[in-house]
Amino acid sequence: MTDTDPRTRSEAASAAAPAPAPHPATGPVPAGTSTPAYVYDLAAVRSAHARLRSWLPEPSTLYYSLKANPHPAVVSVLHRLGCRAEVSSPGELGAALEAGVPASDILYTGPGKRDEDLAGALAAGVRDFAVDSVHGIGQLDRAAARHGVRVGYLLRVNPGGGSRGAGLRMTGDPSAFGADAEDIRDHPERYTGGEHARIEGLHLYLATNITDEAALGDSLGEAIEVARTLYEAIGRPLRTIDLGGGFGAPYAREGELPAYPGLAARMTGHLDRALPGWRQHAPAVAFESGRYLTATCGQLLTRVLDVKESHGQRVVVLDTGINHLGGMAGLRRVPPLHPDVVGPEGVGPDDADRTTATEPLGPAMLCGPLCTPLDTWARSSPLPAIAPGDLLRVPNTGAYGLHASLVLFLGHPAPLEVVTDGGRVVRSDRLTFVRSAGP
Repeated sequence: MTDTDPRTRSEAASAAAPAPAPHPATGPVPAGTSTPAYVYDLAAVRSAHARLRSWLPEPSTLYYSLKANPHPAVVSVLHRLGCRAEVSSPGELGAALEAGVPASDILYTGPGKRDEDLAGALAAGVRDFAVDSVHGIGQLDRAAARHGVRVGYLLRVNPGGGSRGAGLRMTGDPSAFGADAEDIRDHPERYTGGEHARIEGLHLYLATNITDEAALGDSLGEAIEVARTLYEAIGRPLRTIDLGGGFGAPYAREGELPAYPGLAARMTGHLDRALPGWRQHAPAVAFESGRYLTATCGQLLTRVLDVKESHGQRVVVLDTGINHLGGMAGLRRVPPLHPDVVGPEGVGPDDADRTTATEPLGPAMLCGPLCTPLDTWARSSPLPAIAPGDLLRVPNTGAYGLHASLVLFLGHPAPLEVVTDGGRVVRSDRLTFVRSAGP
């Protein structure tokens, strides 16, 4: 990780500009789009990036976490805006490289890495990693030795406590993520590395999906204090302090990105007190984001396959379900989903002639096409009168949509993925899965 990367200067220029107005959560539907289809708007990605950069302290680096949406077009535009890539699997590494991200701009993370994963990343030129344990440090050191290279790593930390306002707390309990802060403090010699892999920084990610600015500031402030304590315990210069993120975003419902107008000033004060060399990149400060950068860029389009009455309730069957959105519902991470009515082909939600979209009816059970009763988005959705063939949309699905779902379950085709920019379709493709012979 180089402290003089020119993208740092471009990020600072972006942050100097005032935050733009929020981009609409849903854009126009490309004519003739088959369903199911995810539509990603690159203009919304740029808008979200500008907003987030304007609320981060400078100088700082921003990583894009590919787990939110690894589509190459999305990754590419964020890299051109100055984001480095944070990946945690061979598939995400391949997506970043396909998108044009150089290996020198990739951070390879994850609590468990196979030897072949490390070998593939090293062969591709990746030299920056995050590790979570003493074993992980030794594993990386041995892998780097086999390749005849030297690499740096960020030591991920699991501090005590938690963060209020978090959608999901990442640390403070027994966890695969990170080494316990107390053990690092008491036994720093265990964590500084070997001949081929040496510690270059700390990686903290306390919580995610925090929409309240004060709560987010508390979480990042806690991370800064932990970093200060461990920096002193390690007793050697560190190049990077990665404070993670936690930036919230609406998911699969109407809504705008939260605003954090006072965050940069608050973080600057924390950093000046705890890490006084940070303004001179000693150490450099980094943040990560996935959902904030991409959530509002996406919408999922789906058509009604069937409408019927069952035991006194209206049941609506769609051509998509938990195989394409909401597969993480089994992990209790997804609320009921209530799509909006777009109408028949070519009809918008405000079309005055759309009579079936204005007649109120009782709530509907909203189901997908899978042969399991688990494929249910909502048991009581306030849909108007609709008919087979009608088009619905789920807004704000640019993050944790297709790639967080059960796309292989029951073998339905993956949805189309359409990328637009300024209302123009720039790419349209579909994931396919091919069975190949084993080694």
